[in-house]
Amino acid sequence: MALADGPAGTAPLWRVHSTLARSAANGPGLRFVVWSQGCSLACAGCFNPETHDPRAAPARRVEDLVDEAAGTDGVEGVTLTGGEPLEQPGAVAAFCRAIRRRTRLGIIVLTGFTRAEVESHPLRTAAVADVDLLVAGRYNARLRLGAGLRGSANKEYWARTGRYTPEDLLGVPEAELVIGADGSITLTGMHGWEGGPR
Repeated sequence: MALADGPAGTAPLWRVHSTLARSAANGPGLRFVVWSQGCSLACAGCFNPETHDPRAAPARRVEDLVDEAAGTDGVEGVTLTGGEPLEQPGAVAAFCRAIRRRTRLGIIVLTGFTRAEVESHPLRTAAVADVDLLVAGRYNARLRLGAGLRGSANKEYWARTGRYTPEDLLGVPEAELVIGADGSITLTGMHGWEGGPR
């Protein structure tokens, strides 16, 4: 089934920095992770400054990303991070809607927007309609935490379904090093070290 976006029925596009098929450091269980490209919030001390420039990565078809996530064996869910996923709300909405319809995967979104900023913006609200849990709020380096998917202590959990609770995130590793089949190295998690997609 094709994904539609708007009256022309064209497949939505999503500027994506990178993906990781299996991660233990981006939520409970093994997860498929999508790092959005582009963030205007630019929090001081951000873990992923290389994801801020929206022009620094190509756009991908959302349908292809859905196929990739749905076809990955052994994952419990998907995590959307960035960059700022909710700066591309149409793509995120289409992705989450398709994941919900096609799979049993749980959906977590890490956003720099506060819950109030999401709830007061119709496109952002629509983007999280099928999300199980948001971790919301600007990163604040003075309140550095790096645990339970919260980079800083001011970030709040917004459980939209009963699938995940904050307690489910307590055992998530702070850091993870993944070596790809091609020899590539991905350092991910809430560690705050420099270099590589997180």
